[in-house]
Amino acid sequence: MIRIGILGGAGYTAGELIRLLINHPEAELVFVNSESNAGNLITDVHEGLYGDTDLRFTSEMPFDDVDVLFFCFGHGKSERFLAEHNVPVKVKIIDLAQDFRLAPTNGLPADDVAATKPTPAVHDFVYGLPEINRERIRAARHIANPGCFATCIQLGLLPAAKMGLINSAVSVNAITGSTGAGVKPGATTHFSWRNNNLSIYKAFTHQHIPEIRQSICQVQGHLDSDIDFIPYRGDFARGIFATEVIRTDKDAETIVQGYKDFYKEEPFTHYVDKPLDLKQVVNTNKAHVHCDIIDGKLLVTSCIDNLLKGAVGQAVENMNLMFGLDETTGLRLKPSAF
Repeated sequence: MIRIGILGGAGYTAGELIRLLINHPEAELVFVNSESNAGNLITDVHEGLYGDTDLRFTSEMPFDDVDVLFFCFGHGKSERFLAEHNVPVKVKIIDLAQDFRLAPTNGLPADDVAATKPTPAVHDFVYGLPEINRERIRAARHIANPGCFATCIQLGLLPAAKMGLINSAVSVNAITGSTGAGVKPGATTHFSWRNNNLSIYKAFTHQHIPEIRQSICQVQGHLDSDIDFIPYRGDFARGIFATEVIRTDKDAETIVQGYKDFYKEEPFTHYVDKPLDLKQVVNTNKAHVHCDIIDGKLLVTSCIDNLLKGAVGQAVENMNLMFGLDETTGLRLKPSAF
């Protein structure tokens, strides 16, 4: 059994991670740390777990009792935590924040590294997108789990990058559910504001753009074009639905075959011949991708569940790879079709 500790256990991602791990046949959840909830039942916060666990939050961090730690901190806290705590070398780490997603050695050209703010620090975290880094993940001690928007958009663009198609600006629009904003209440997460509403935020400046560029560079070998990304807040709880537009003179048959070839061996990412619906992937670790060619433009549609393939489902997928398990272990989840 893989012995597991979770740090930052009170948020949406931690609750979803606990749900996966207590149903994982090879996982033993040893502790869930939360300073603010220490001593309280996990079900006091994550009420969907009633009947599944009687574990309590703890303020303790018994690193020697676990094989892997999941960091479910807010962005910026993981690097500081590692500077302040001595995690044993034998303990693997899967970080769900953005602190270690960028590195000069992870395929990002020197000019792109210089353009990122702040410049990525030297570290040994492997970017945890299995579709392009599977073998590196298997050998890694530390994993930087990708961002949710980044995962969805990259999975739409990477086959095109493999074919060398990303040579001009890419237009990206993507809409996310309210759980993407985290559990802490805010003006744009309040039900009366979010319900029956739609809004744009961080247009062209979203924090996931550098990691998207990094992966395209890794696969294509270069990226001299902009990724023009406009994110939207949706009036639903979970899921991401994205469109990516690339100008191309390649024919539809060649492009579709390239996408099918890229994902033909993937257990969770699938090319779908028909137009996509978000509900095909909600409550699963799947990513679905579809292509249309219209007047010299490649329109790619991609969708994921932001809490699963976009966060903790992919994190468990990475854990399975790190510990030599079948990648799909504990992740054969039922989609919520209706």
